[in-house]
Amino acid sequence: MRRSIATVSLSGSLAGKLTAIGAAGFDGVEIFENDLIAGPMSPEDVRSRAADLGLSIDLFQPFRDFEAVPPALLARNLRRAEHKFAVMERLGATRLLVCSSVSPDSIDDDELAAEQLRLLAERAAQHGIRIAYEALAWGRHVDDYLHSWRIVRMADHPNLGVCLDSFHILARDVDPYAIETIPAEKIFFLQLADAPRLPMDVLYWSRHYRCFPGQGDLDVAGLVAHVLRAGYRGPLSLEVFNDIFRQAASMRTAQDAMRSLISLEEAVGERLDGASRPATLASPPPPVVPTGFAFAELATPSTGPLGDLLTALGFTRTGTHAHKPVELWEQNTARILLNTGSTESQDGPALSAIGLESPDPGASVKRAGSLLSPVLPRMRDPHDAPLDAVAAPDGTELFFCRTAHADHPSWTEDFTGSPGAVAGEITHIDHVALTQPWHHFDEASLFYRSVLGLRPHDSLELPDPYGLLRSRAVSTEDGRVRIALNVAYVGAHDSAPDVAWQHVALASGDIIATARRVRAAGAAQLAIPDNYYNDLEARHDLGSERHRLLRELGLLYDRDEHGEFLHFYTVTTGRVFFEIVQRTGGYQGYGAVNAPIRLAAQHAHGLRRGSASRSS
Repeated sequence: MRRSIATVSLSGSLAGKLTAIGAAGFDGVEIFENDLIAGPMSPEDVRSRAADLGLSIDLFQPFRDFEAVPPALLARNLRRAEHKFAVMERLGATRLLVCSSVSPDSIDDDELAAEQLRLLAERAAQHGIRIAYEALAWGRHVDDYLHSWRIVRMADHPNLGVCLDSFHILARDVDPYAIETIPAEKIFFLQLADAPRLPMDVLYWSRHYRCFPGQGDLDVAGLVAHVLRAGYRGPLSLEVFNDIFRQAASMRTAQDAMRSLISLEEAVGERLDGASRPATLASPPPPVVPTGFAFAELATPSTGPLGDLLTALGFTRTGTHAHKPVELWEQNTARILLNTGSTESQDGPALSAIGLESPDPGASVKRAGSLLSPVLPRMRDPHDAPLDAVAAPDGTELFFCRTAHADHPSWTEDFTGSPGAVAGEITHIDHVALTQPWHHFDEASLFYRSVLGLRPHDSLELPDPYGLLRSRAVSTEDGRVRIALNVAYVGAHDSAPDVAWQHVALASGDIIATARRVRAAGAAQLAIPDNYYNDLEARHDLGSERHRLLRELGLLYDRDEHGEFLHFYTVTTGRVFFEIVQRTGGYQGYGAVNAPIRLAAQHAHGLRRGSASRSS
C-alpha cells in the first residue's frame, strides 16, 4: 500500500515538512492549503521539491462550505473553486478534498447538495481533477459517511467520490461495516487518525487530540479492514491535528507516523485473508514479547550513596564488569547495575538502561529495526557476551537478554566475582517508571506497544502540587514486565529544578521485613504525612494493629477487586528513587491513588533539602 501524510500533521515550514516526510519514507503527501498560503514556495516549487523527494501530491485540502447553498453563494463558491483548480494544476495535484458544509447558509436538501456537487465535479473534470467529498463529524447537515455516500451516489458523476476519514467515522460511533457496500471506484481517498476517548465536543476533540494509529483508543485497524474488503487500493494517508505534534521536531514526528502505519498495516493484515488482503501490506517480523526484567542500569558519578542504599535494601555486590566501570548488585532475580563511566551520571544517578529477558534477542532487534527504532552500536570486548540494544523514545537503552539459558551466553558472565542469586525478601523488579519529555508521550506509548508487544492501559492524570502528572502503564499480559510512562506538566521550581524523576519498583515477598531492614540501616525513606494515615483509616477498616504498623513503617496501601498493594519509597538521589512493593491476591495496579501523596512528599523533601543546602 502507498503511504501518505498530510502536512498539517507536522510542525515547521512546508519545505521542512516535505523534507521530513520524504526522509521518513512516505510515498505521497496531502498539501494542506494553509501550509501553501503561508509559505514563500510557489506551487511549482512545491511540486518540484516533492518530486525530488520521491513524493506524489495525493490530495489538496480542504475546500469548505460549498454545497447546498443559495444561487448567489453558489456562484461565489464556483469562482473560488476555479481559483483552487488553477493552483492544483500548478501543484500537479489531481484530488481535491471537499468537506461537508458547516455554514449557516447551507440548506438541508440532499438533492440540492447532489446537484451542486455534480456541477463542481463537472468543472473539476475539465482540469483533470477529482472531488473527494468528506462528511465532517460536526457537519451542519451531513455528518456521517453513509449520508455523504448517498449524496455522491445521487450526483452520479465519475469525478465525484467519497473521502473516508477514520476519525470522523469512529468519533461518532458510526458502524464502519457498511463501508463494504461502497464500490471501490467511488472511494477516492482514505484518511487515518486515532484519538483517546475523551468526553468533549467533537470539533475540539478533533482539532487538538488526534494522534497516529495505535496511540489512541479507536479501532482504526478494523475500519481499514472494511475499506480494503471494499476493494480500495489507494493511499493510506495520515491526517492528524494535534497540539503536541505541531510543536515537536518534524523529522521525529514523521518517523513516528511511519512506525504507526507499519504497525497498523500489520494489524489490518491479521484481520484479512484471501483477495481482500493486499500483498503489499507491511509484514514486519512478529513481536517477541519480553518475559521479565534482566536488570536496571543506573548511571551514577560514584557507587557510594546508591551502594549504601542497595545494601540497606538487602542487595549484595556480586561482581564487577571485566572491562567497564560497572558493578552488579543482586537479590534473587532483582539485578541493579551501577555504571560510573557514563556521561549521563554528571547530574547524579539516572536510569540509563533496562535489560529485558527475551526468548529470542536477535528476533527482538529485527522487530525493532523493522519499526524504525534505532539499533544502538555496541562497543564490546571480543570476550563479552553479545548484547543488542535499541533506543526507546526518551533515550533509555533497552537490552535484549537471555540471562539463564544453556544455548545463549549470559551477560552475567562478563562480571568477575560471584554473580548469582542472593537470598532476601526482594524477589525481582516489579516495574520501572520512565518520565517522558512531554512531546514524546504518545510516541513512547506506540513504541512499547508496537515494538515490544506490550499492552497499553488507560491513561491517568494525577495531581502534582505544581501541576499534573500524566501516566500510562504498558505491560505484558502476565504482568512480568510492567513499565509506567509518565509525563509531568510541571515547571522548574525549588523542590525539583526541571528534572524528570525515574524509579525502579522492587517486589518484596515480605515488605514489613524490608521496611524494618531499611529503617534499621538508617537509609533515607520518603516521609509520609500523618494526615495520610488518618484518611486511610477513614477509607479502609484494616484493624487497629495493621493501621498502626503501616503508620510506623511509612507504608502506603491500596486495593482493587483482585487484592491488596503495600508500598514505600526511598528519597530521590539525582533523578532516581526506589519503590518497594508487595502485591497480594492478584492486585493489578500501581497504587495510583497514592501518587499525589508521593509527589507532595517528594516536593516537600526537595524543598527541605534545598533550604538546608542554602543555609550551609
